[in-house]
Amino acid sequence: MRHFTPIVVLVEPRQPGNVGAVCRAMANFGVAQLRLVKSCDPFHPDAVKFSVGARPLLGQAEHFPDLAAALADVHHSVALTRRTGRLRGNLLPLEELSQRFQSVAAQSRVAFVFGREDRGLTTQEVALCSQAATIETTDETGSLNLAQAVVVTLYELSRRQDRVGIVQRDQPTHDQFEPLFQQLDELVHRVGYVNPSRPEVIPTMLRRLLHQAAPDVAELNQLRGLINRLSESVQDWPGRRRG
Repeated sequence: MRHFTPIVVLVEPRQPGNVGAVCRAMANFGVAQLRLVKSCDPFHPDAVKFSVGARPLLGQAEHFPDLAAALADVHHSVALTRRTGRLRGNLLPLEELSQRFQSVAAQSRVAFVFGREDRGLTTQEVALCSQAATIETTDETGSLNLAQAVVVTLYELSRRQDRVGIVQRDQPTHDQFEPLFQQLDELVHRVGYVNPSRPEVIPTMLRRLLHQAAPDVAELNQLRGLINRLSESVQDWPGRRRG
């Protein structure tokens, strides 16, 4: 039995038929929570047609103005992407994903984030997630249809649920992480540990590192207290770091 609550998040889907097909895939694997970010019309005839018996999920879907808002109350999030890059970190193969959930507390909300049909997720959107994973194919340059990616992901999760342990921890939501990230961003700028030509590199690396560390709420508060004391103690860097 699944001990966490999976949430499917679609970012700016453009084809109503894909939204309907995603709902059908979700129903097949007992997943009931769908979140849509700047979506096309989920009640378009094509969406209804491709949802088959999962039409109620279209009406239950939650709508959000951006990905940050859609992830605010979740404890863990996984960006599904095929593109690599320095700021995207190491992409976890999908079949290894469940191993990372061994420290997920019971009743945690876990979001699986899928991008646009034509260009997927942006680097900034991937950075908002706790980690990134990829569905490996024999064609390194190929990508799956949106609904195909969702069904493969949910299938992989469903067949590995019995291997996942349950750990009781008071884990923070994404919204609770954000004040810490803001504190760190301000601190690295104050001490000059920023490359002016690529100011996003260090904050993104720290964000990914802390998500992977998976601190509980008490540990997160301790980190915030430490960063706050450091911010009060250090002097502003007198110069600029070279790019």
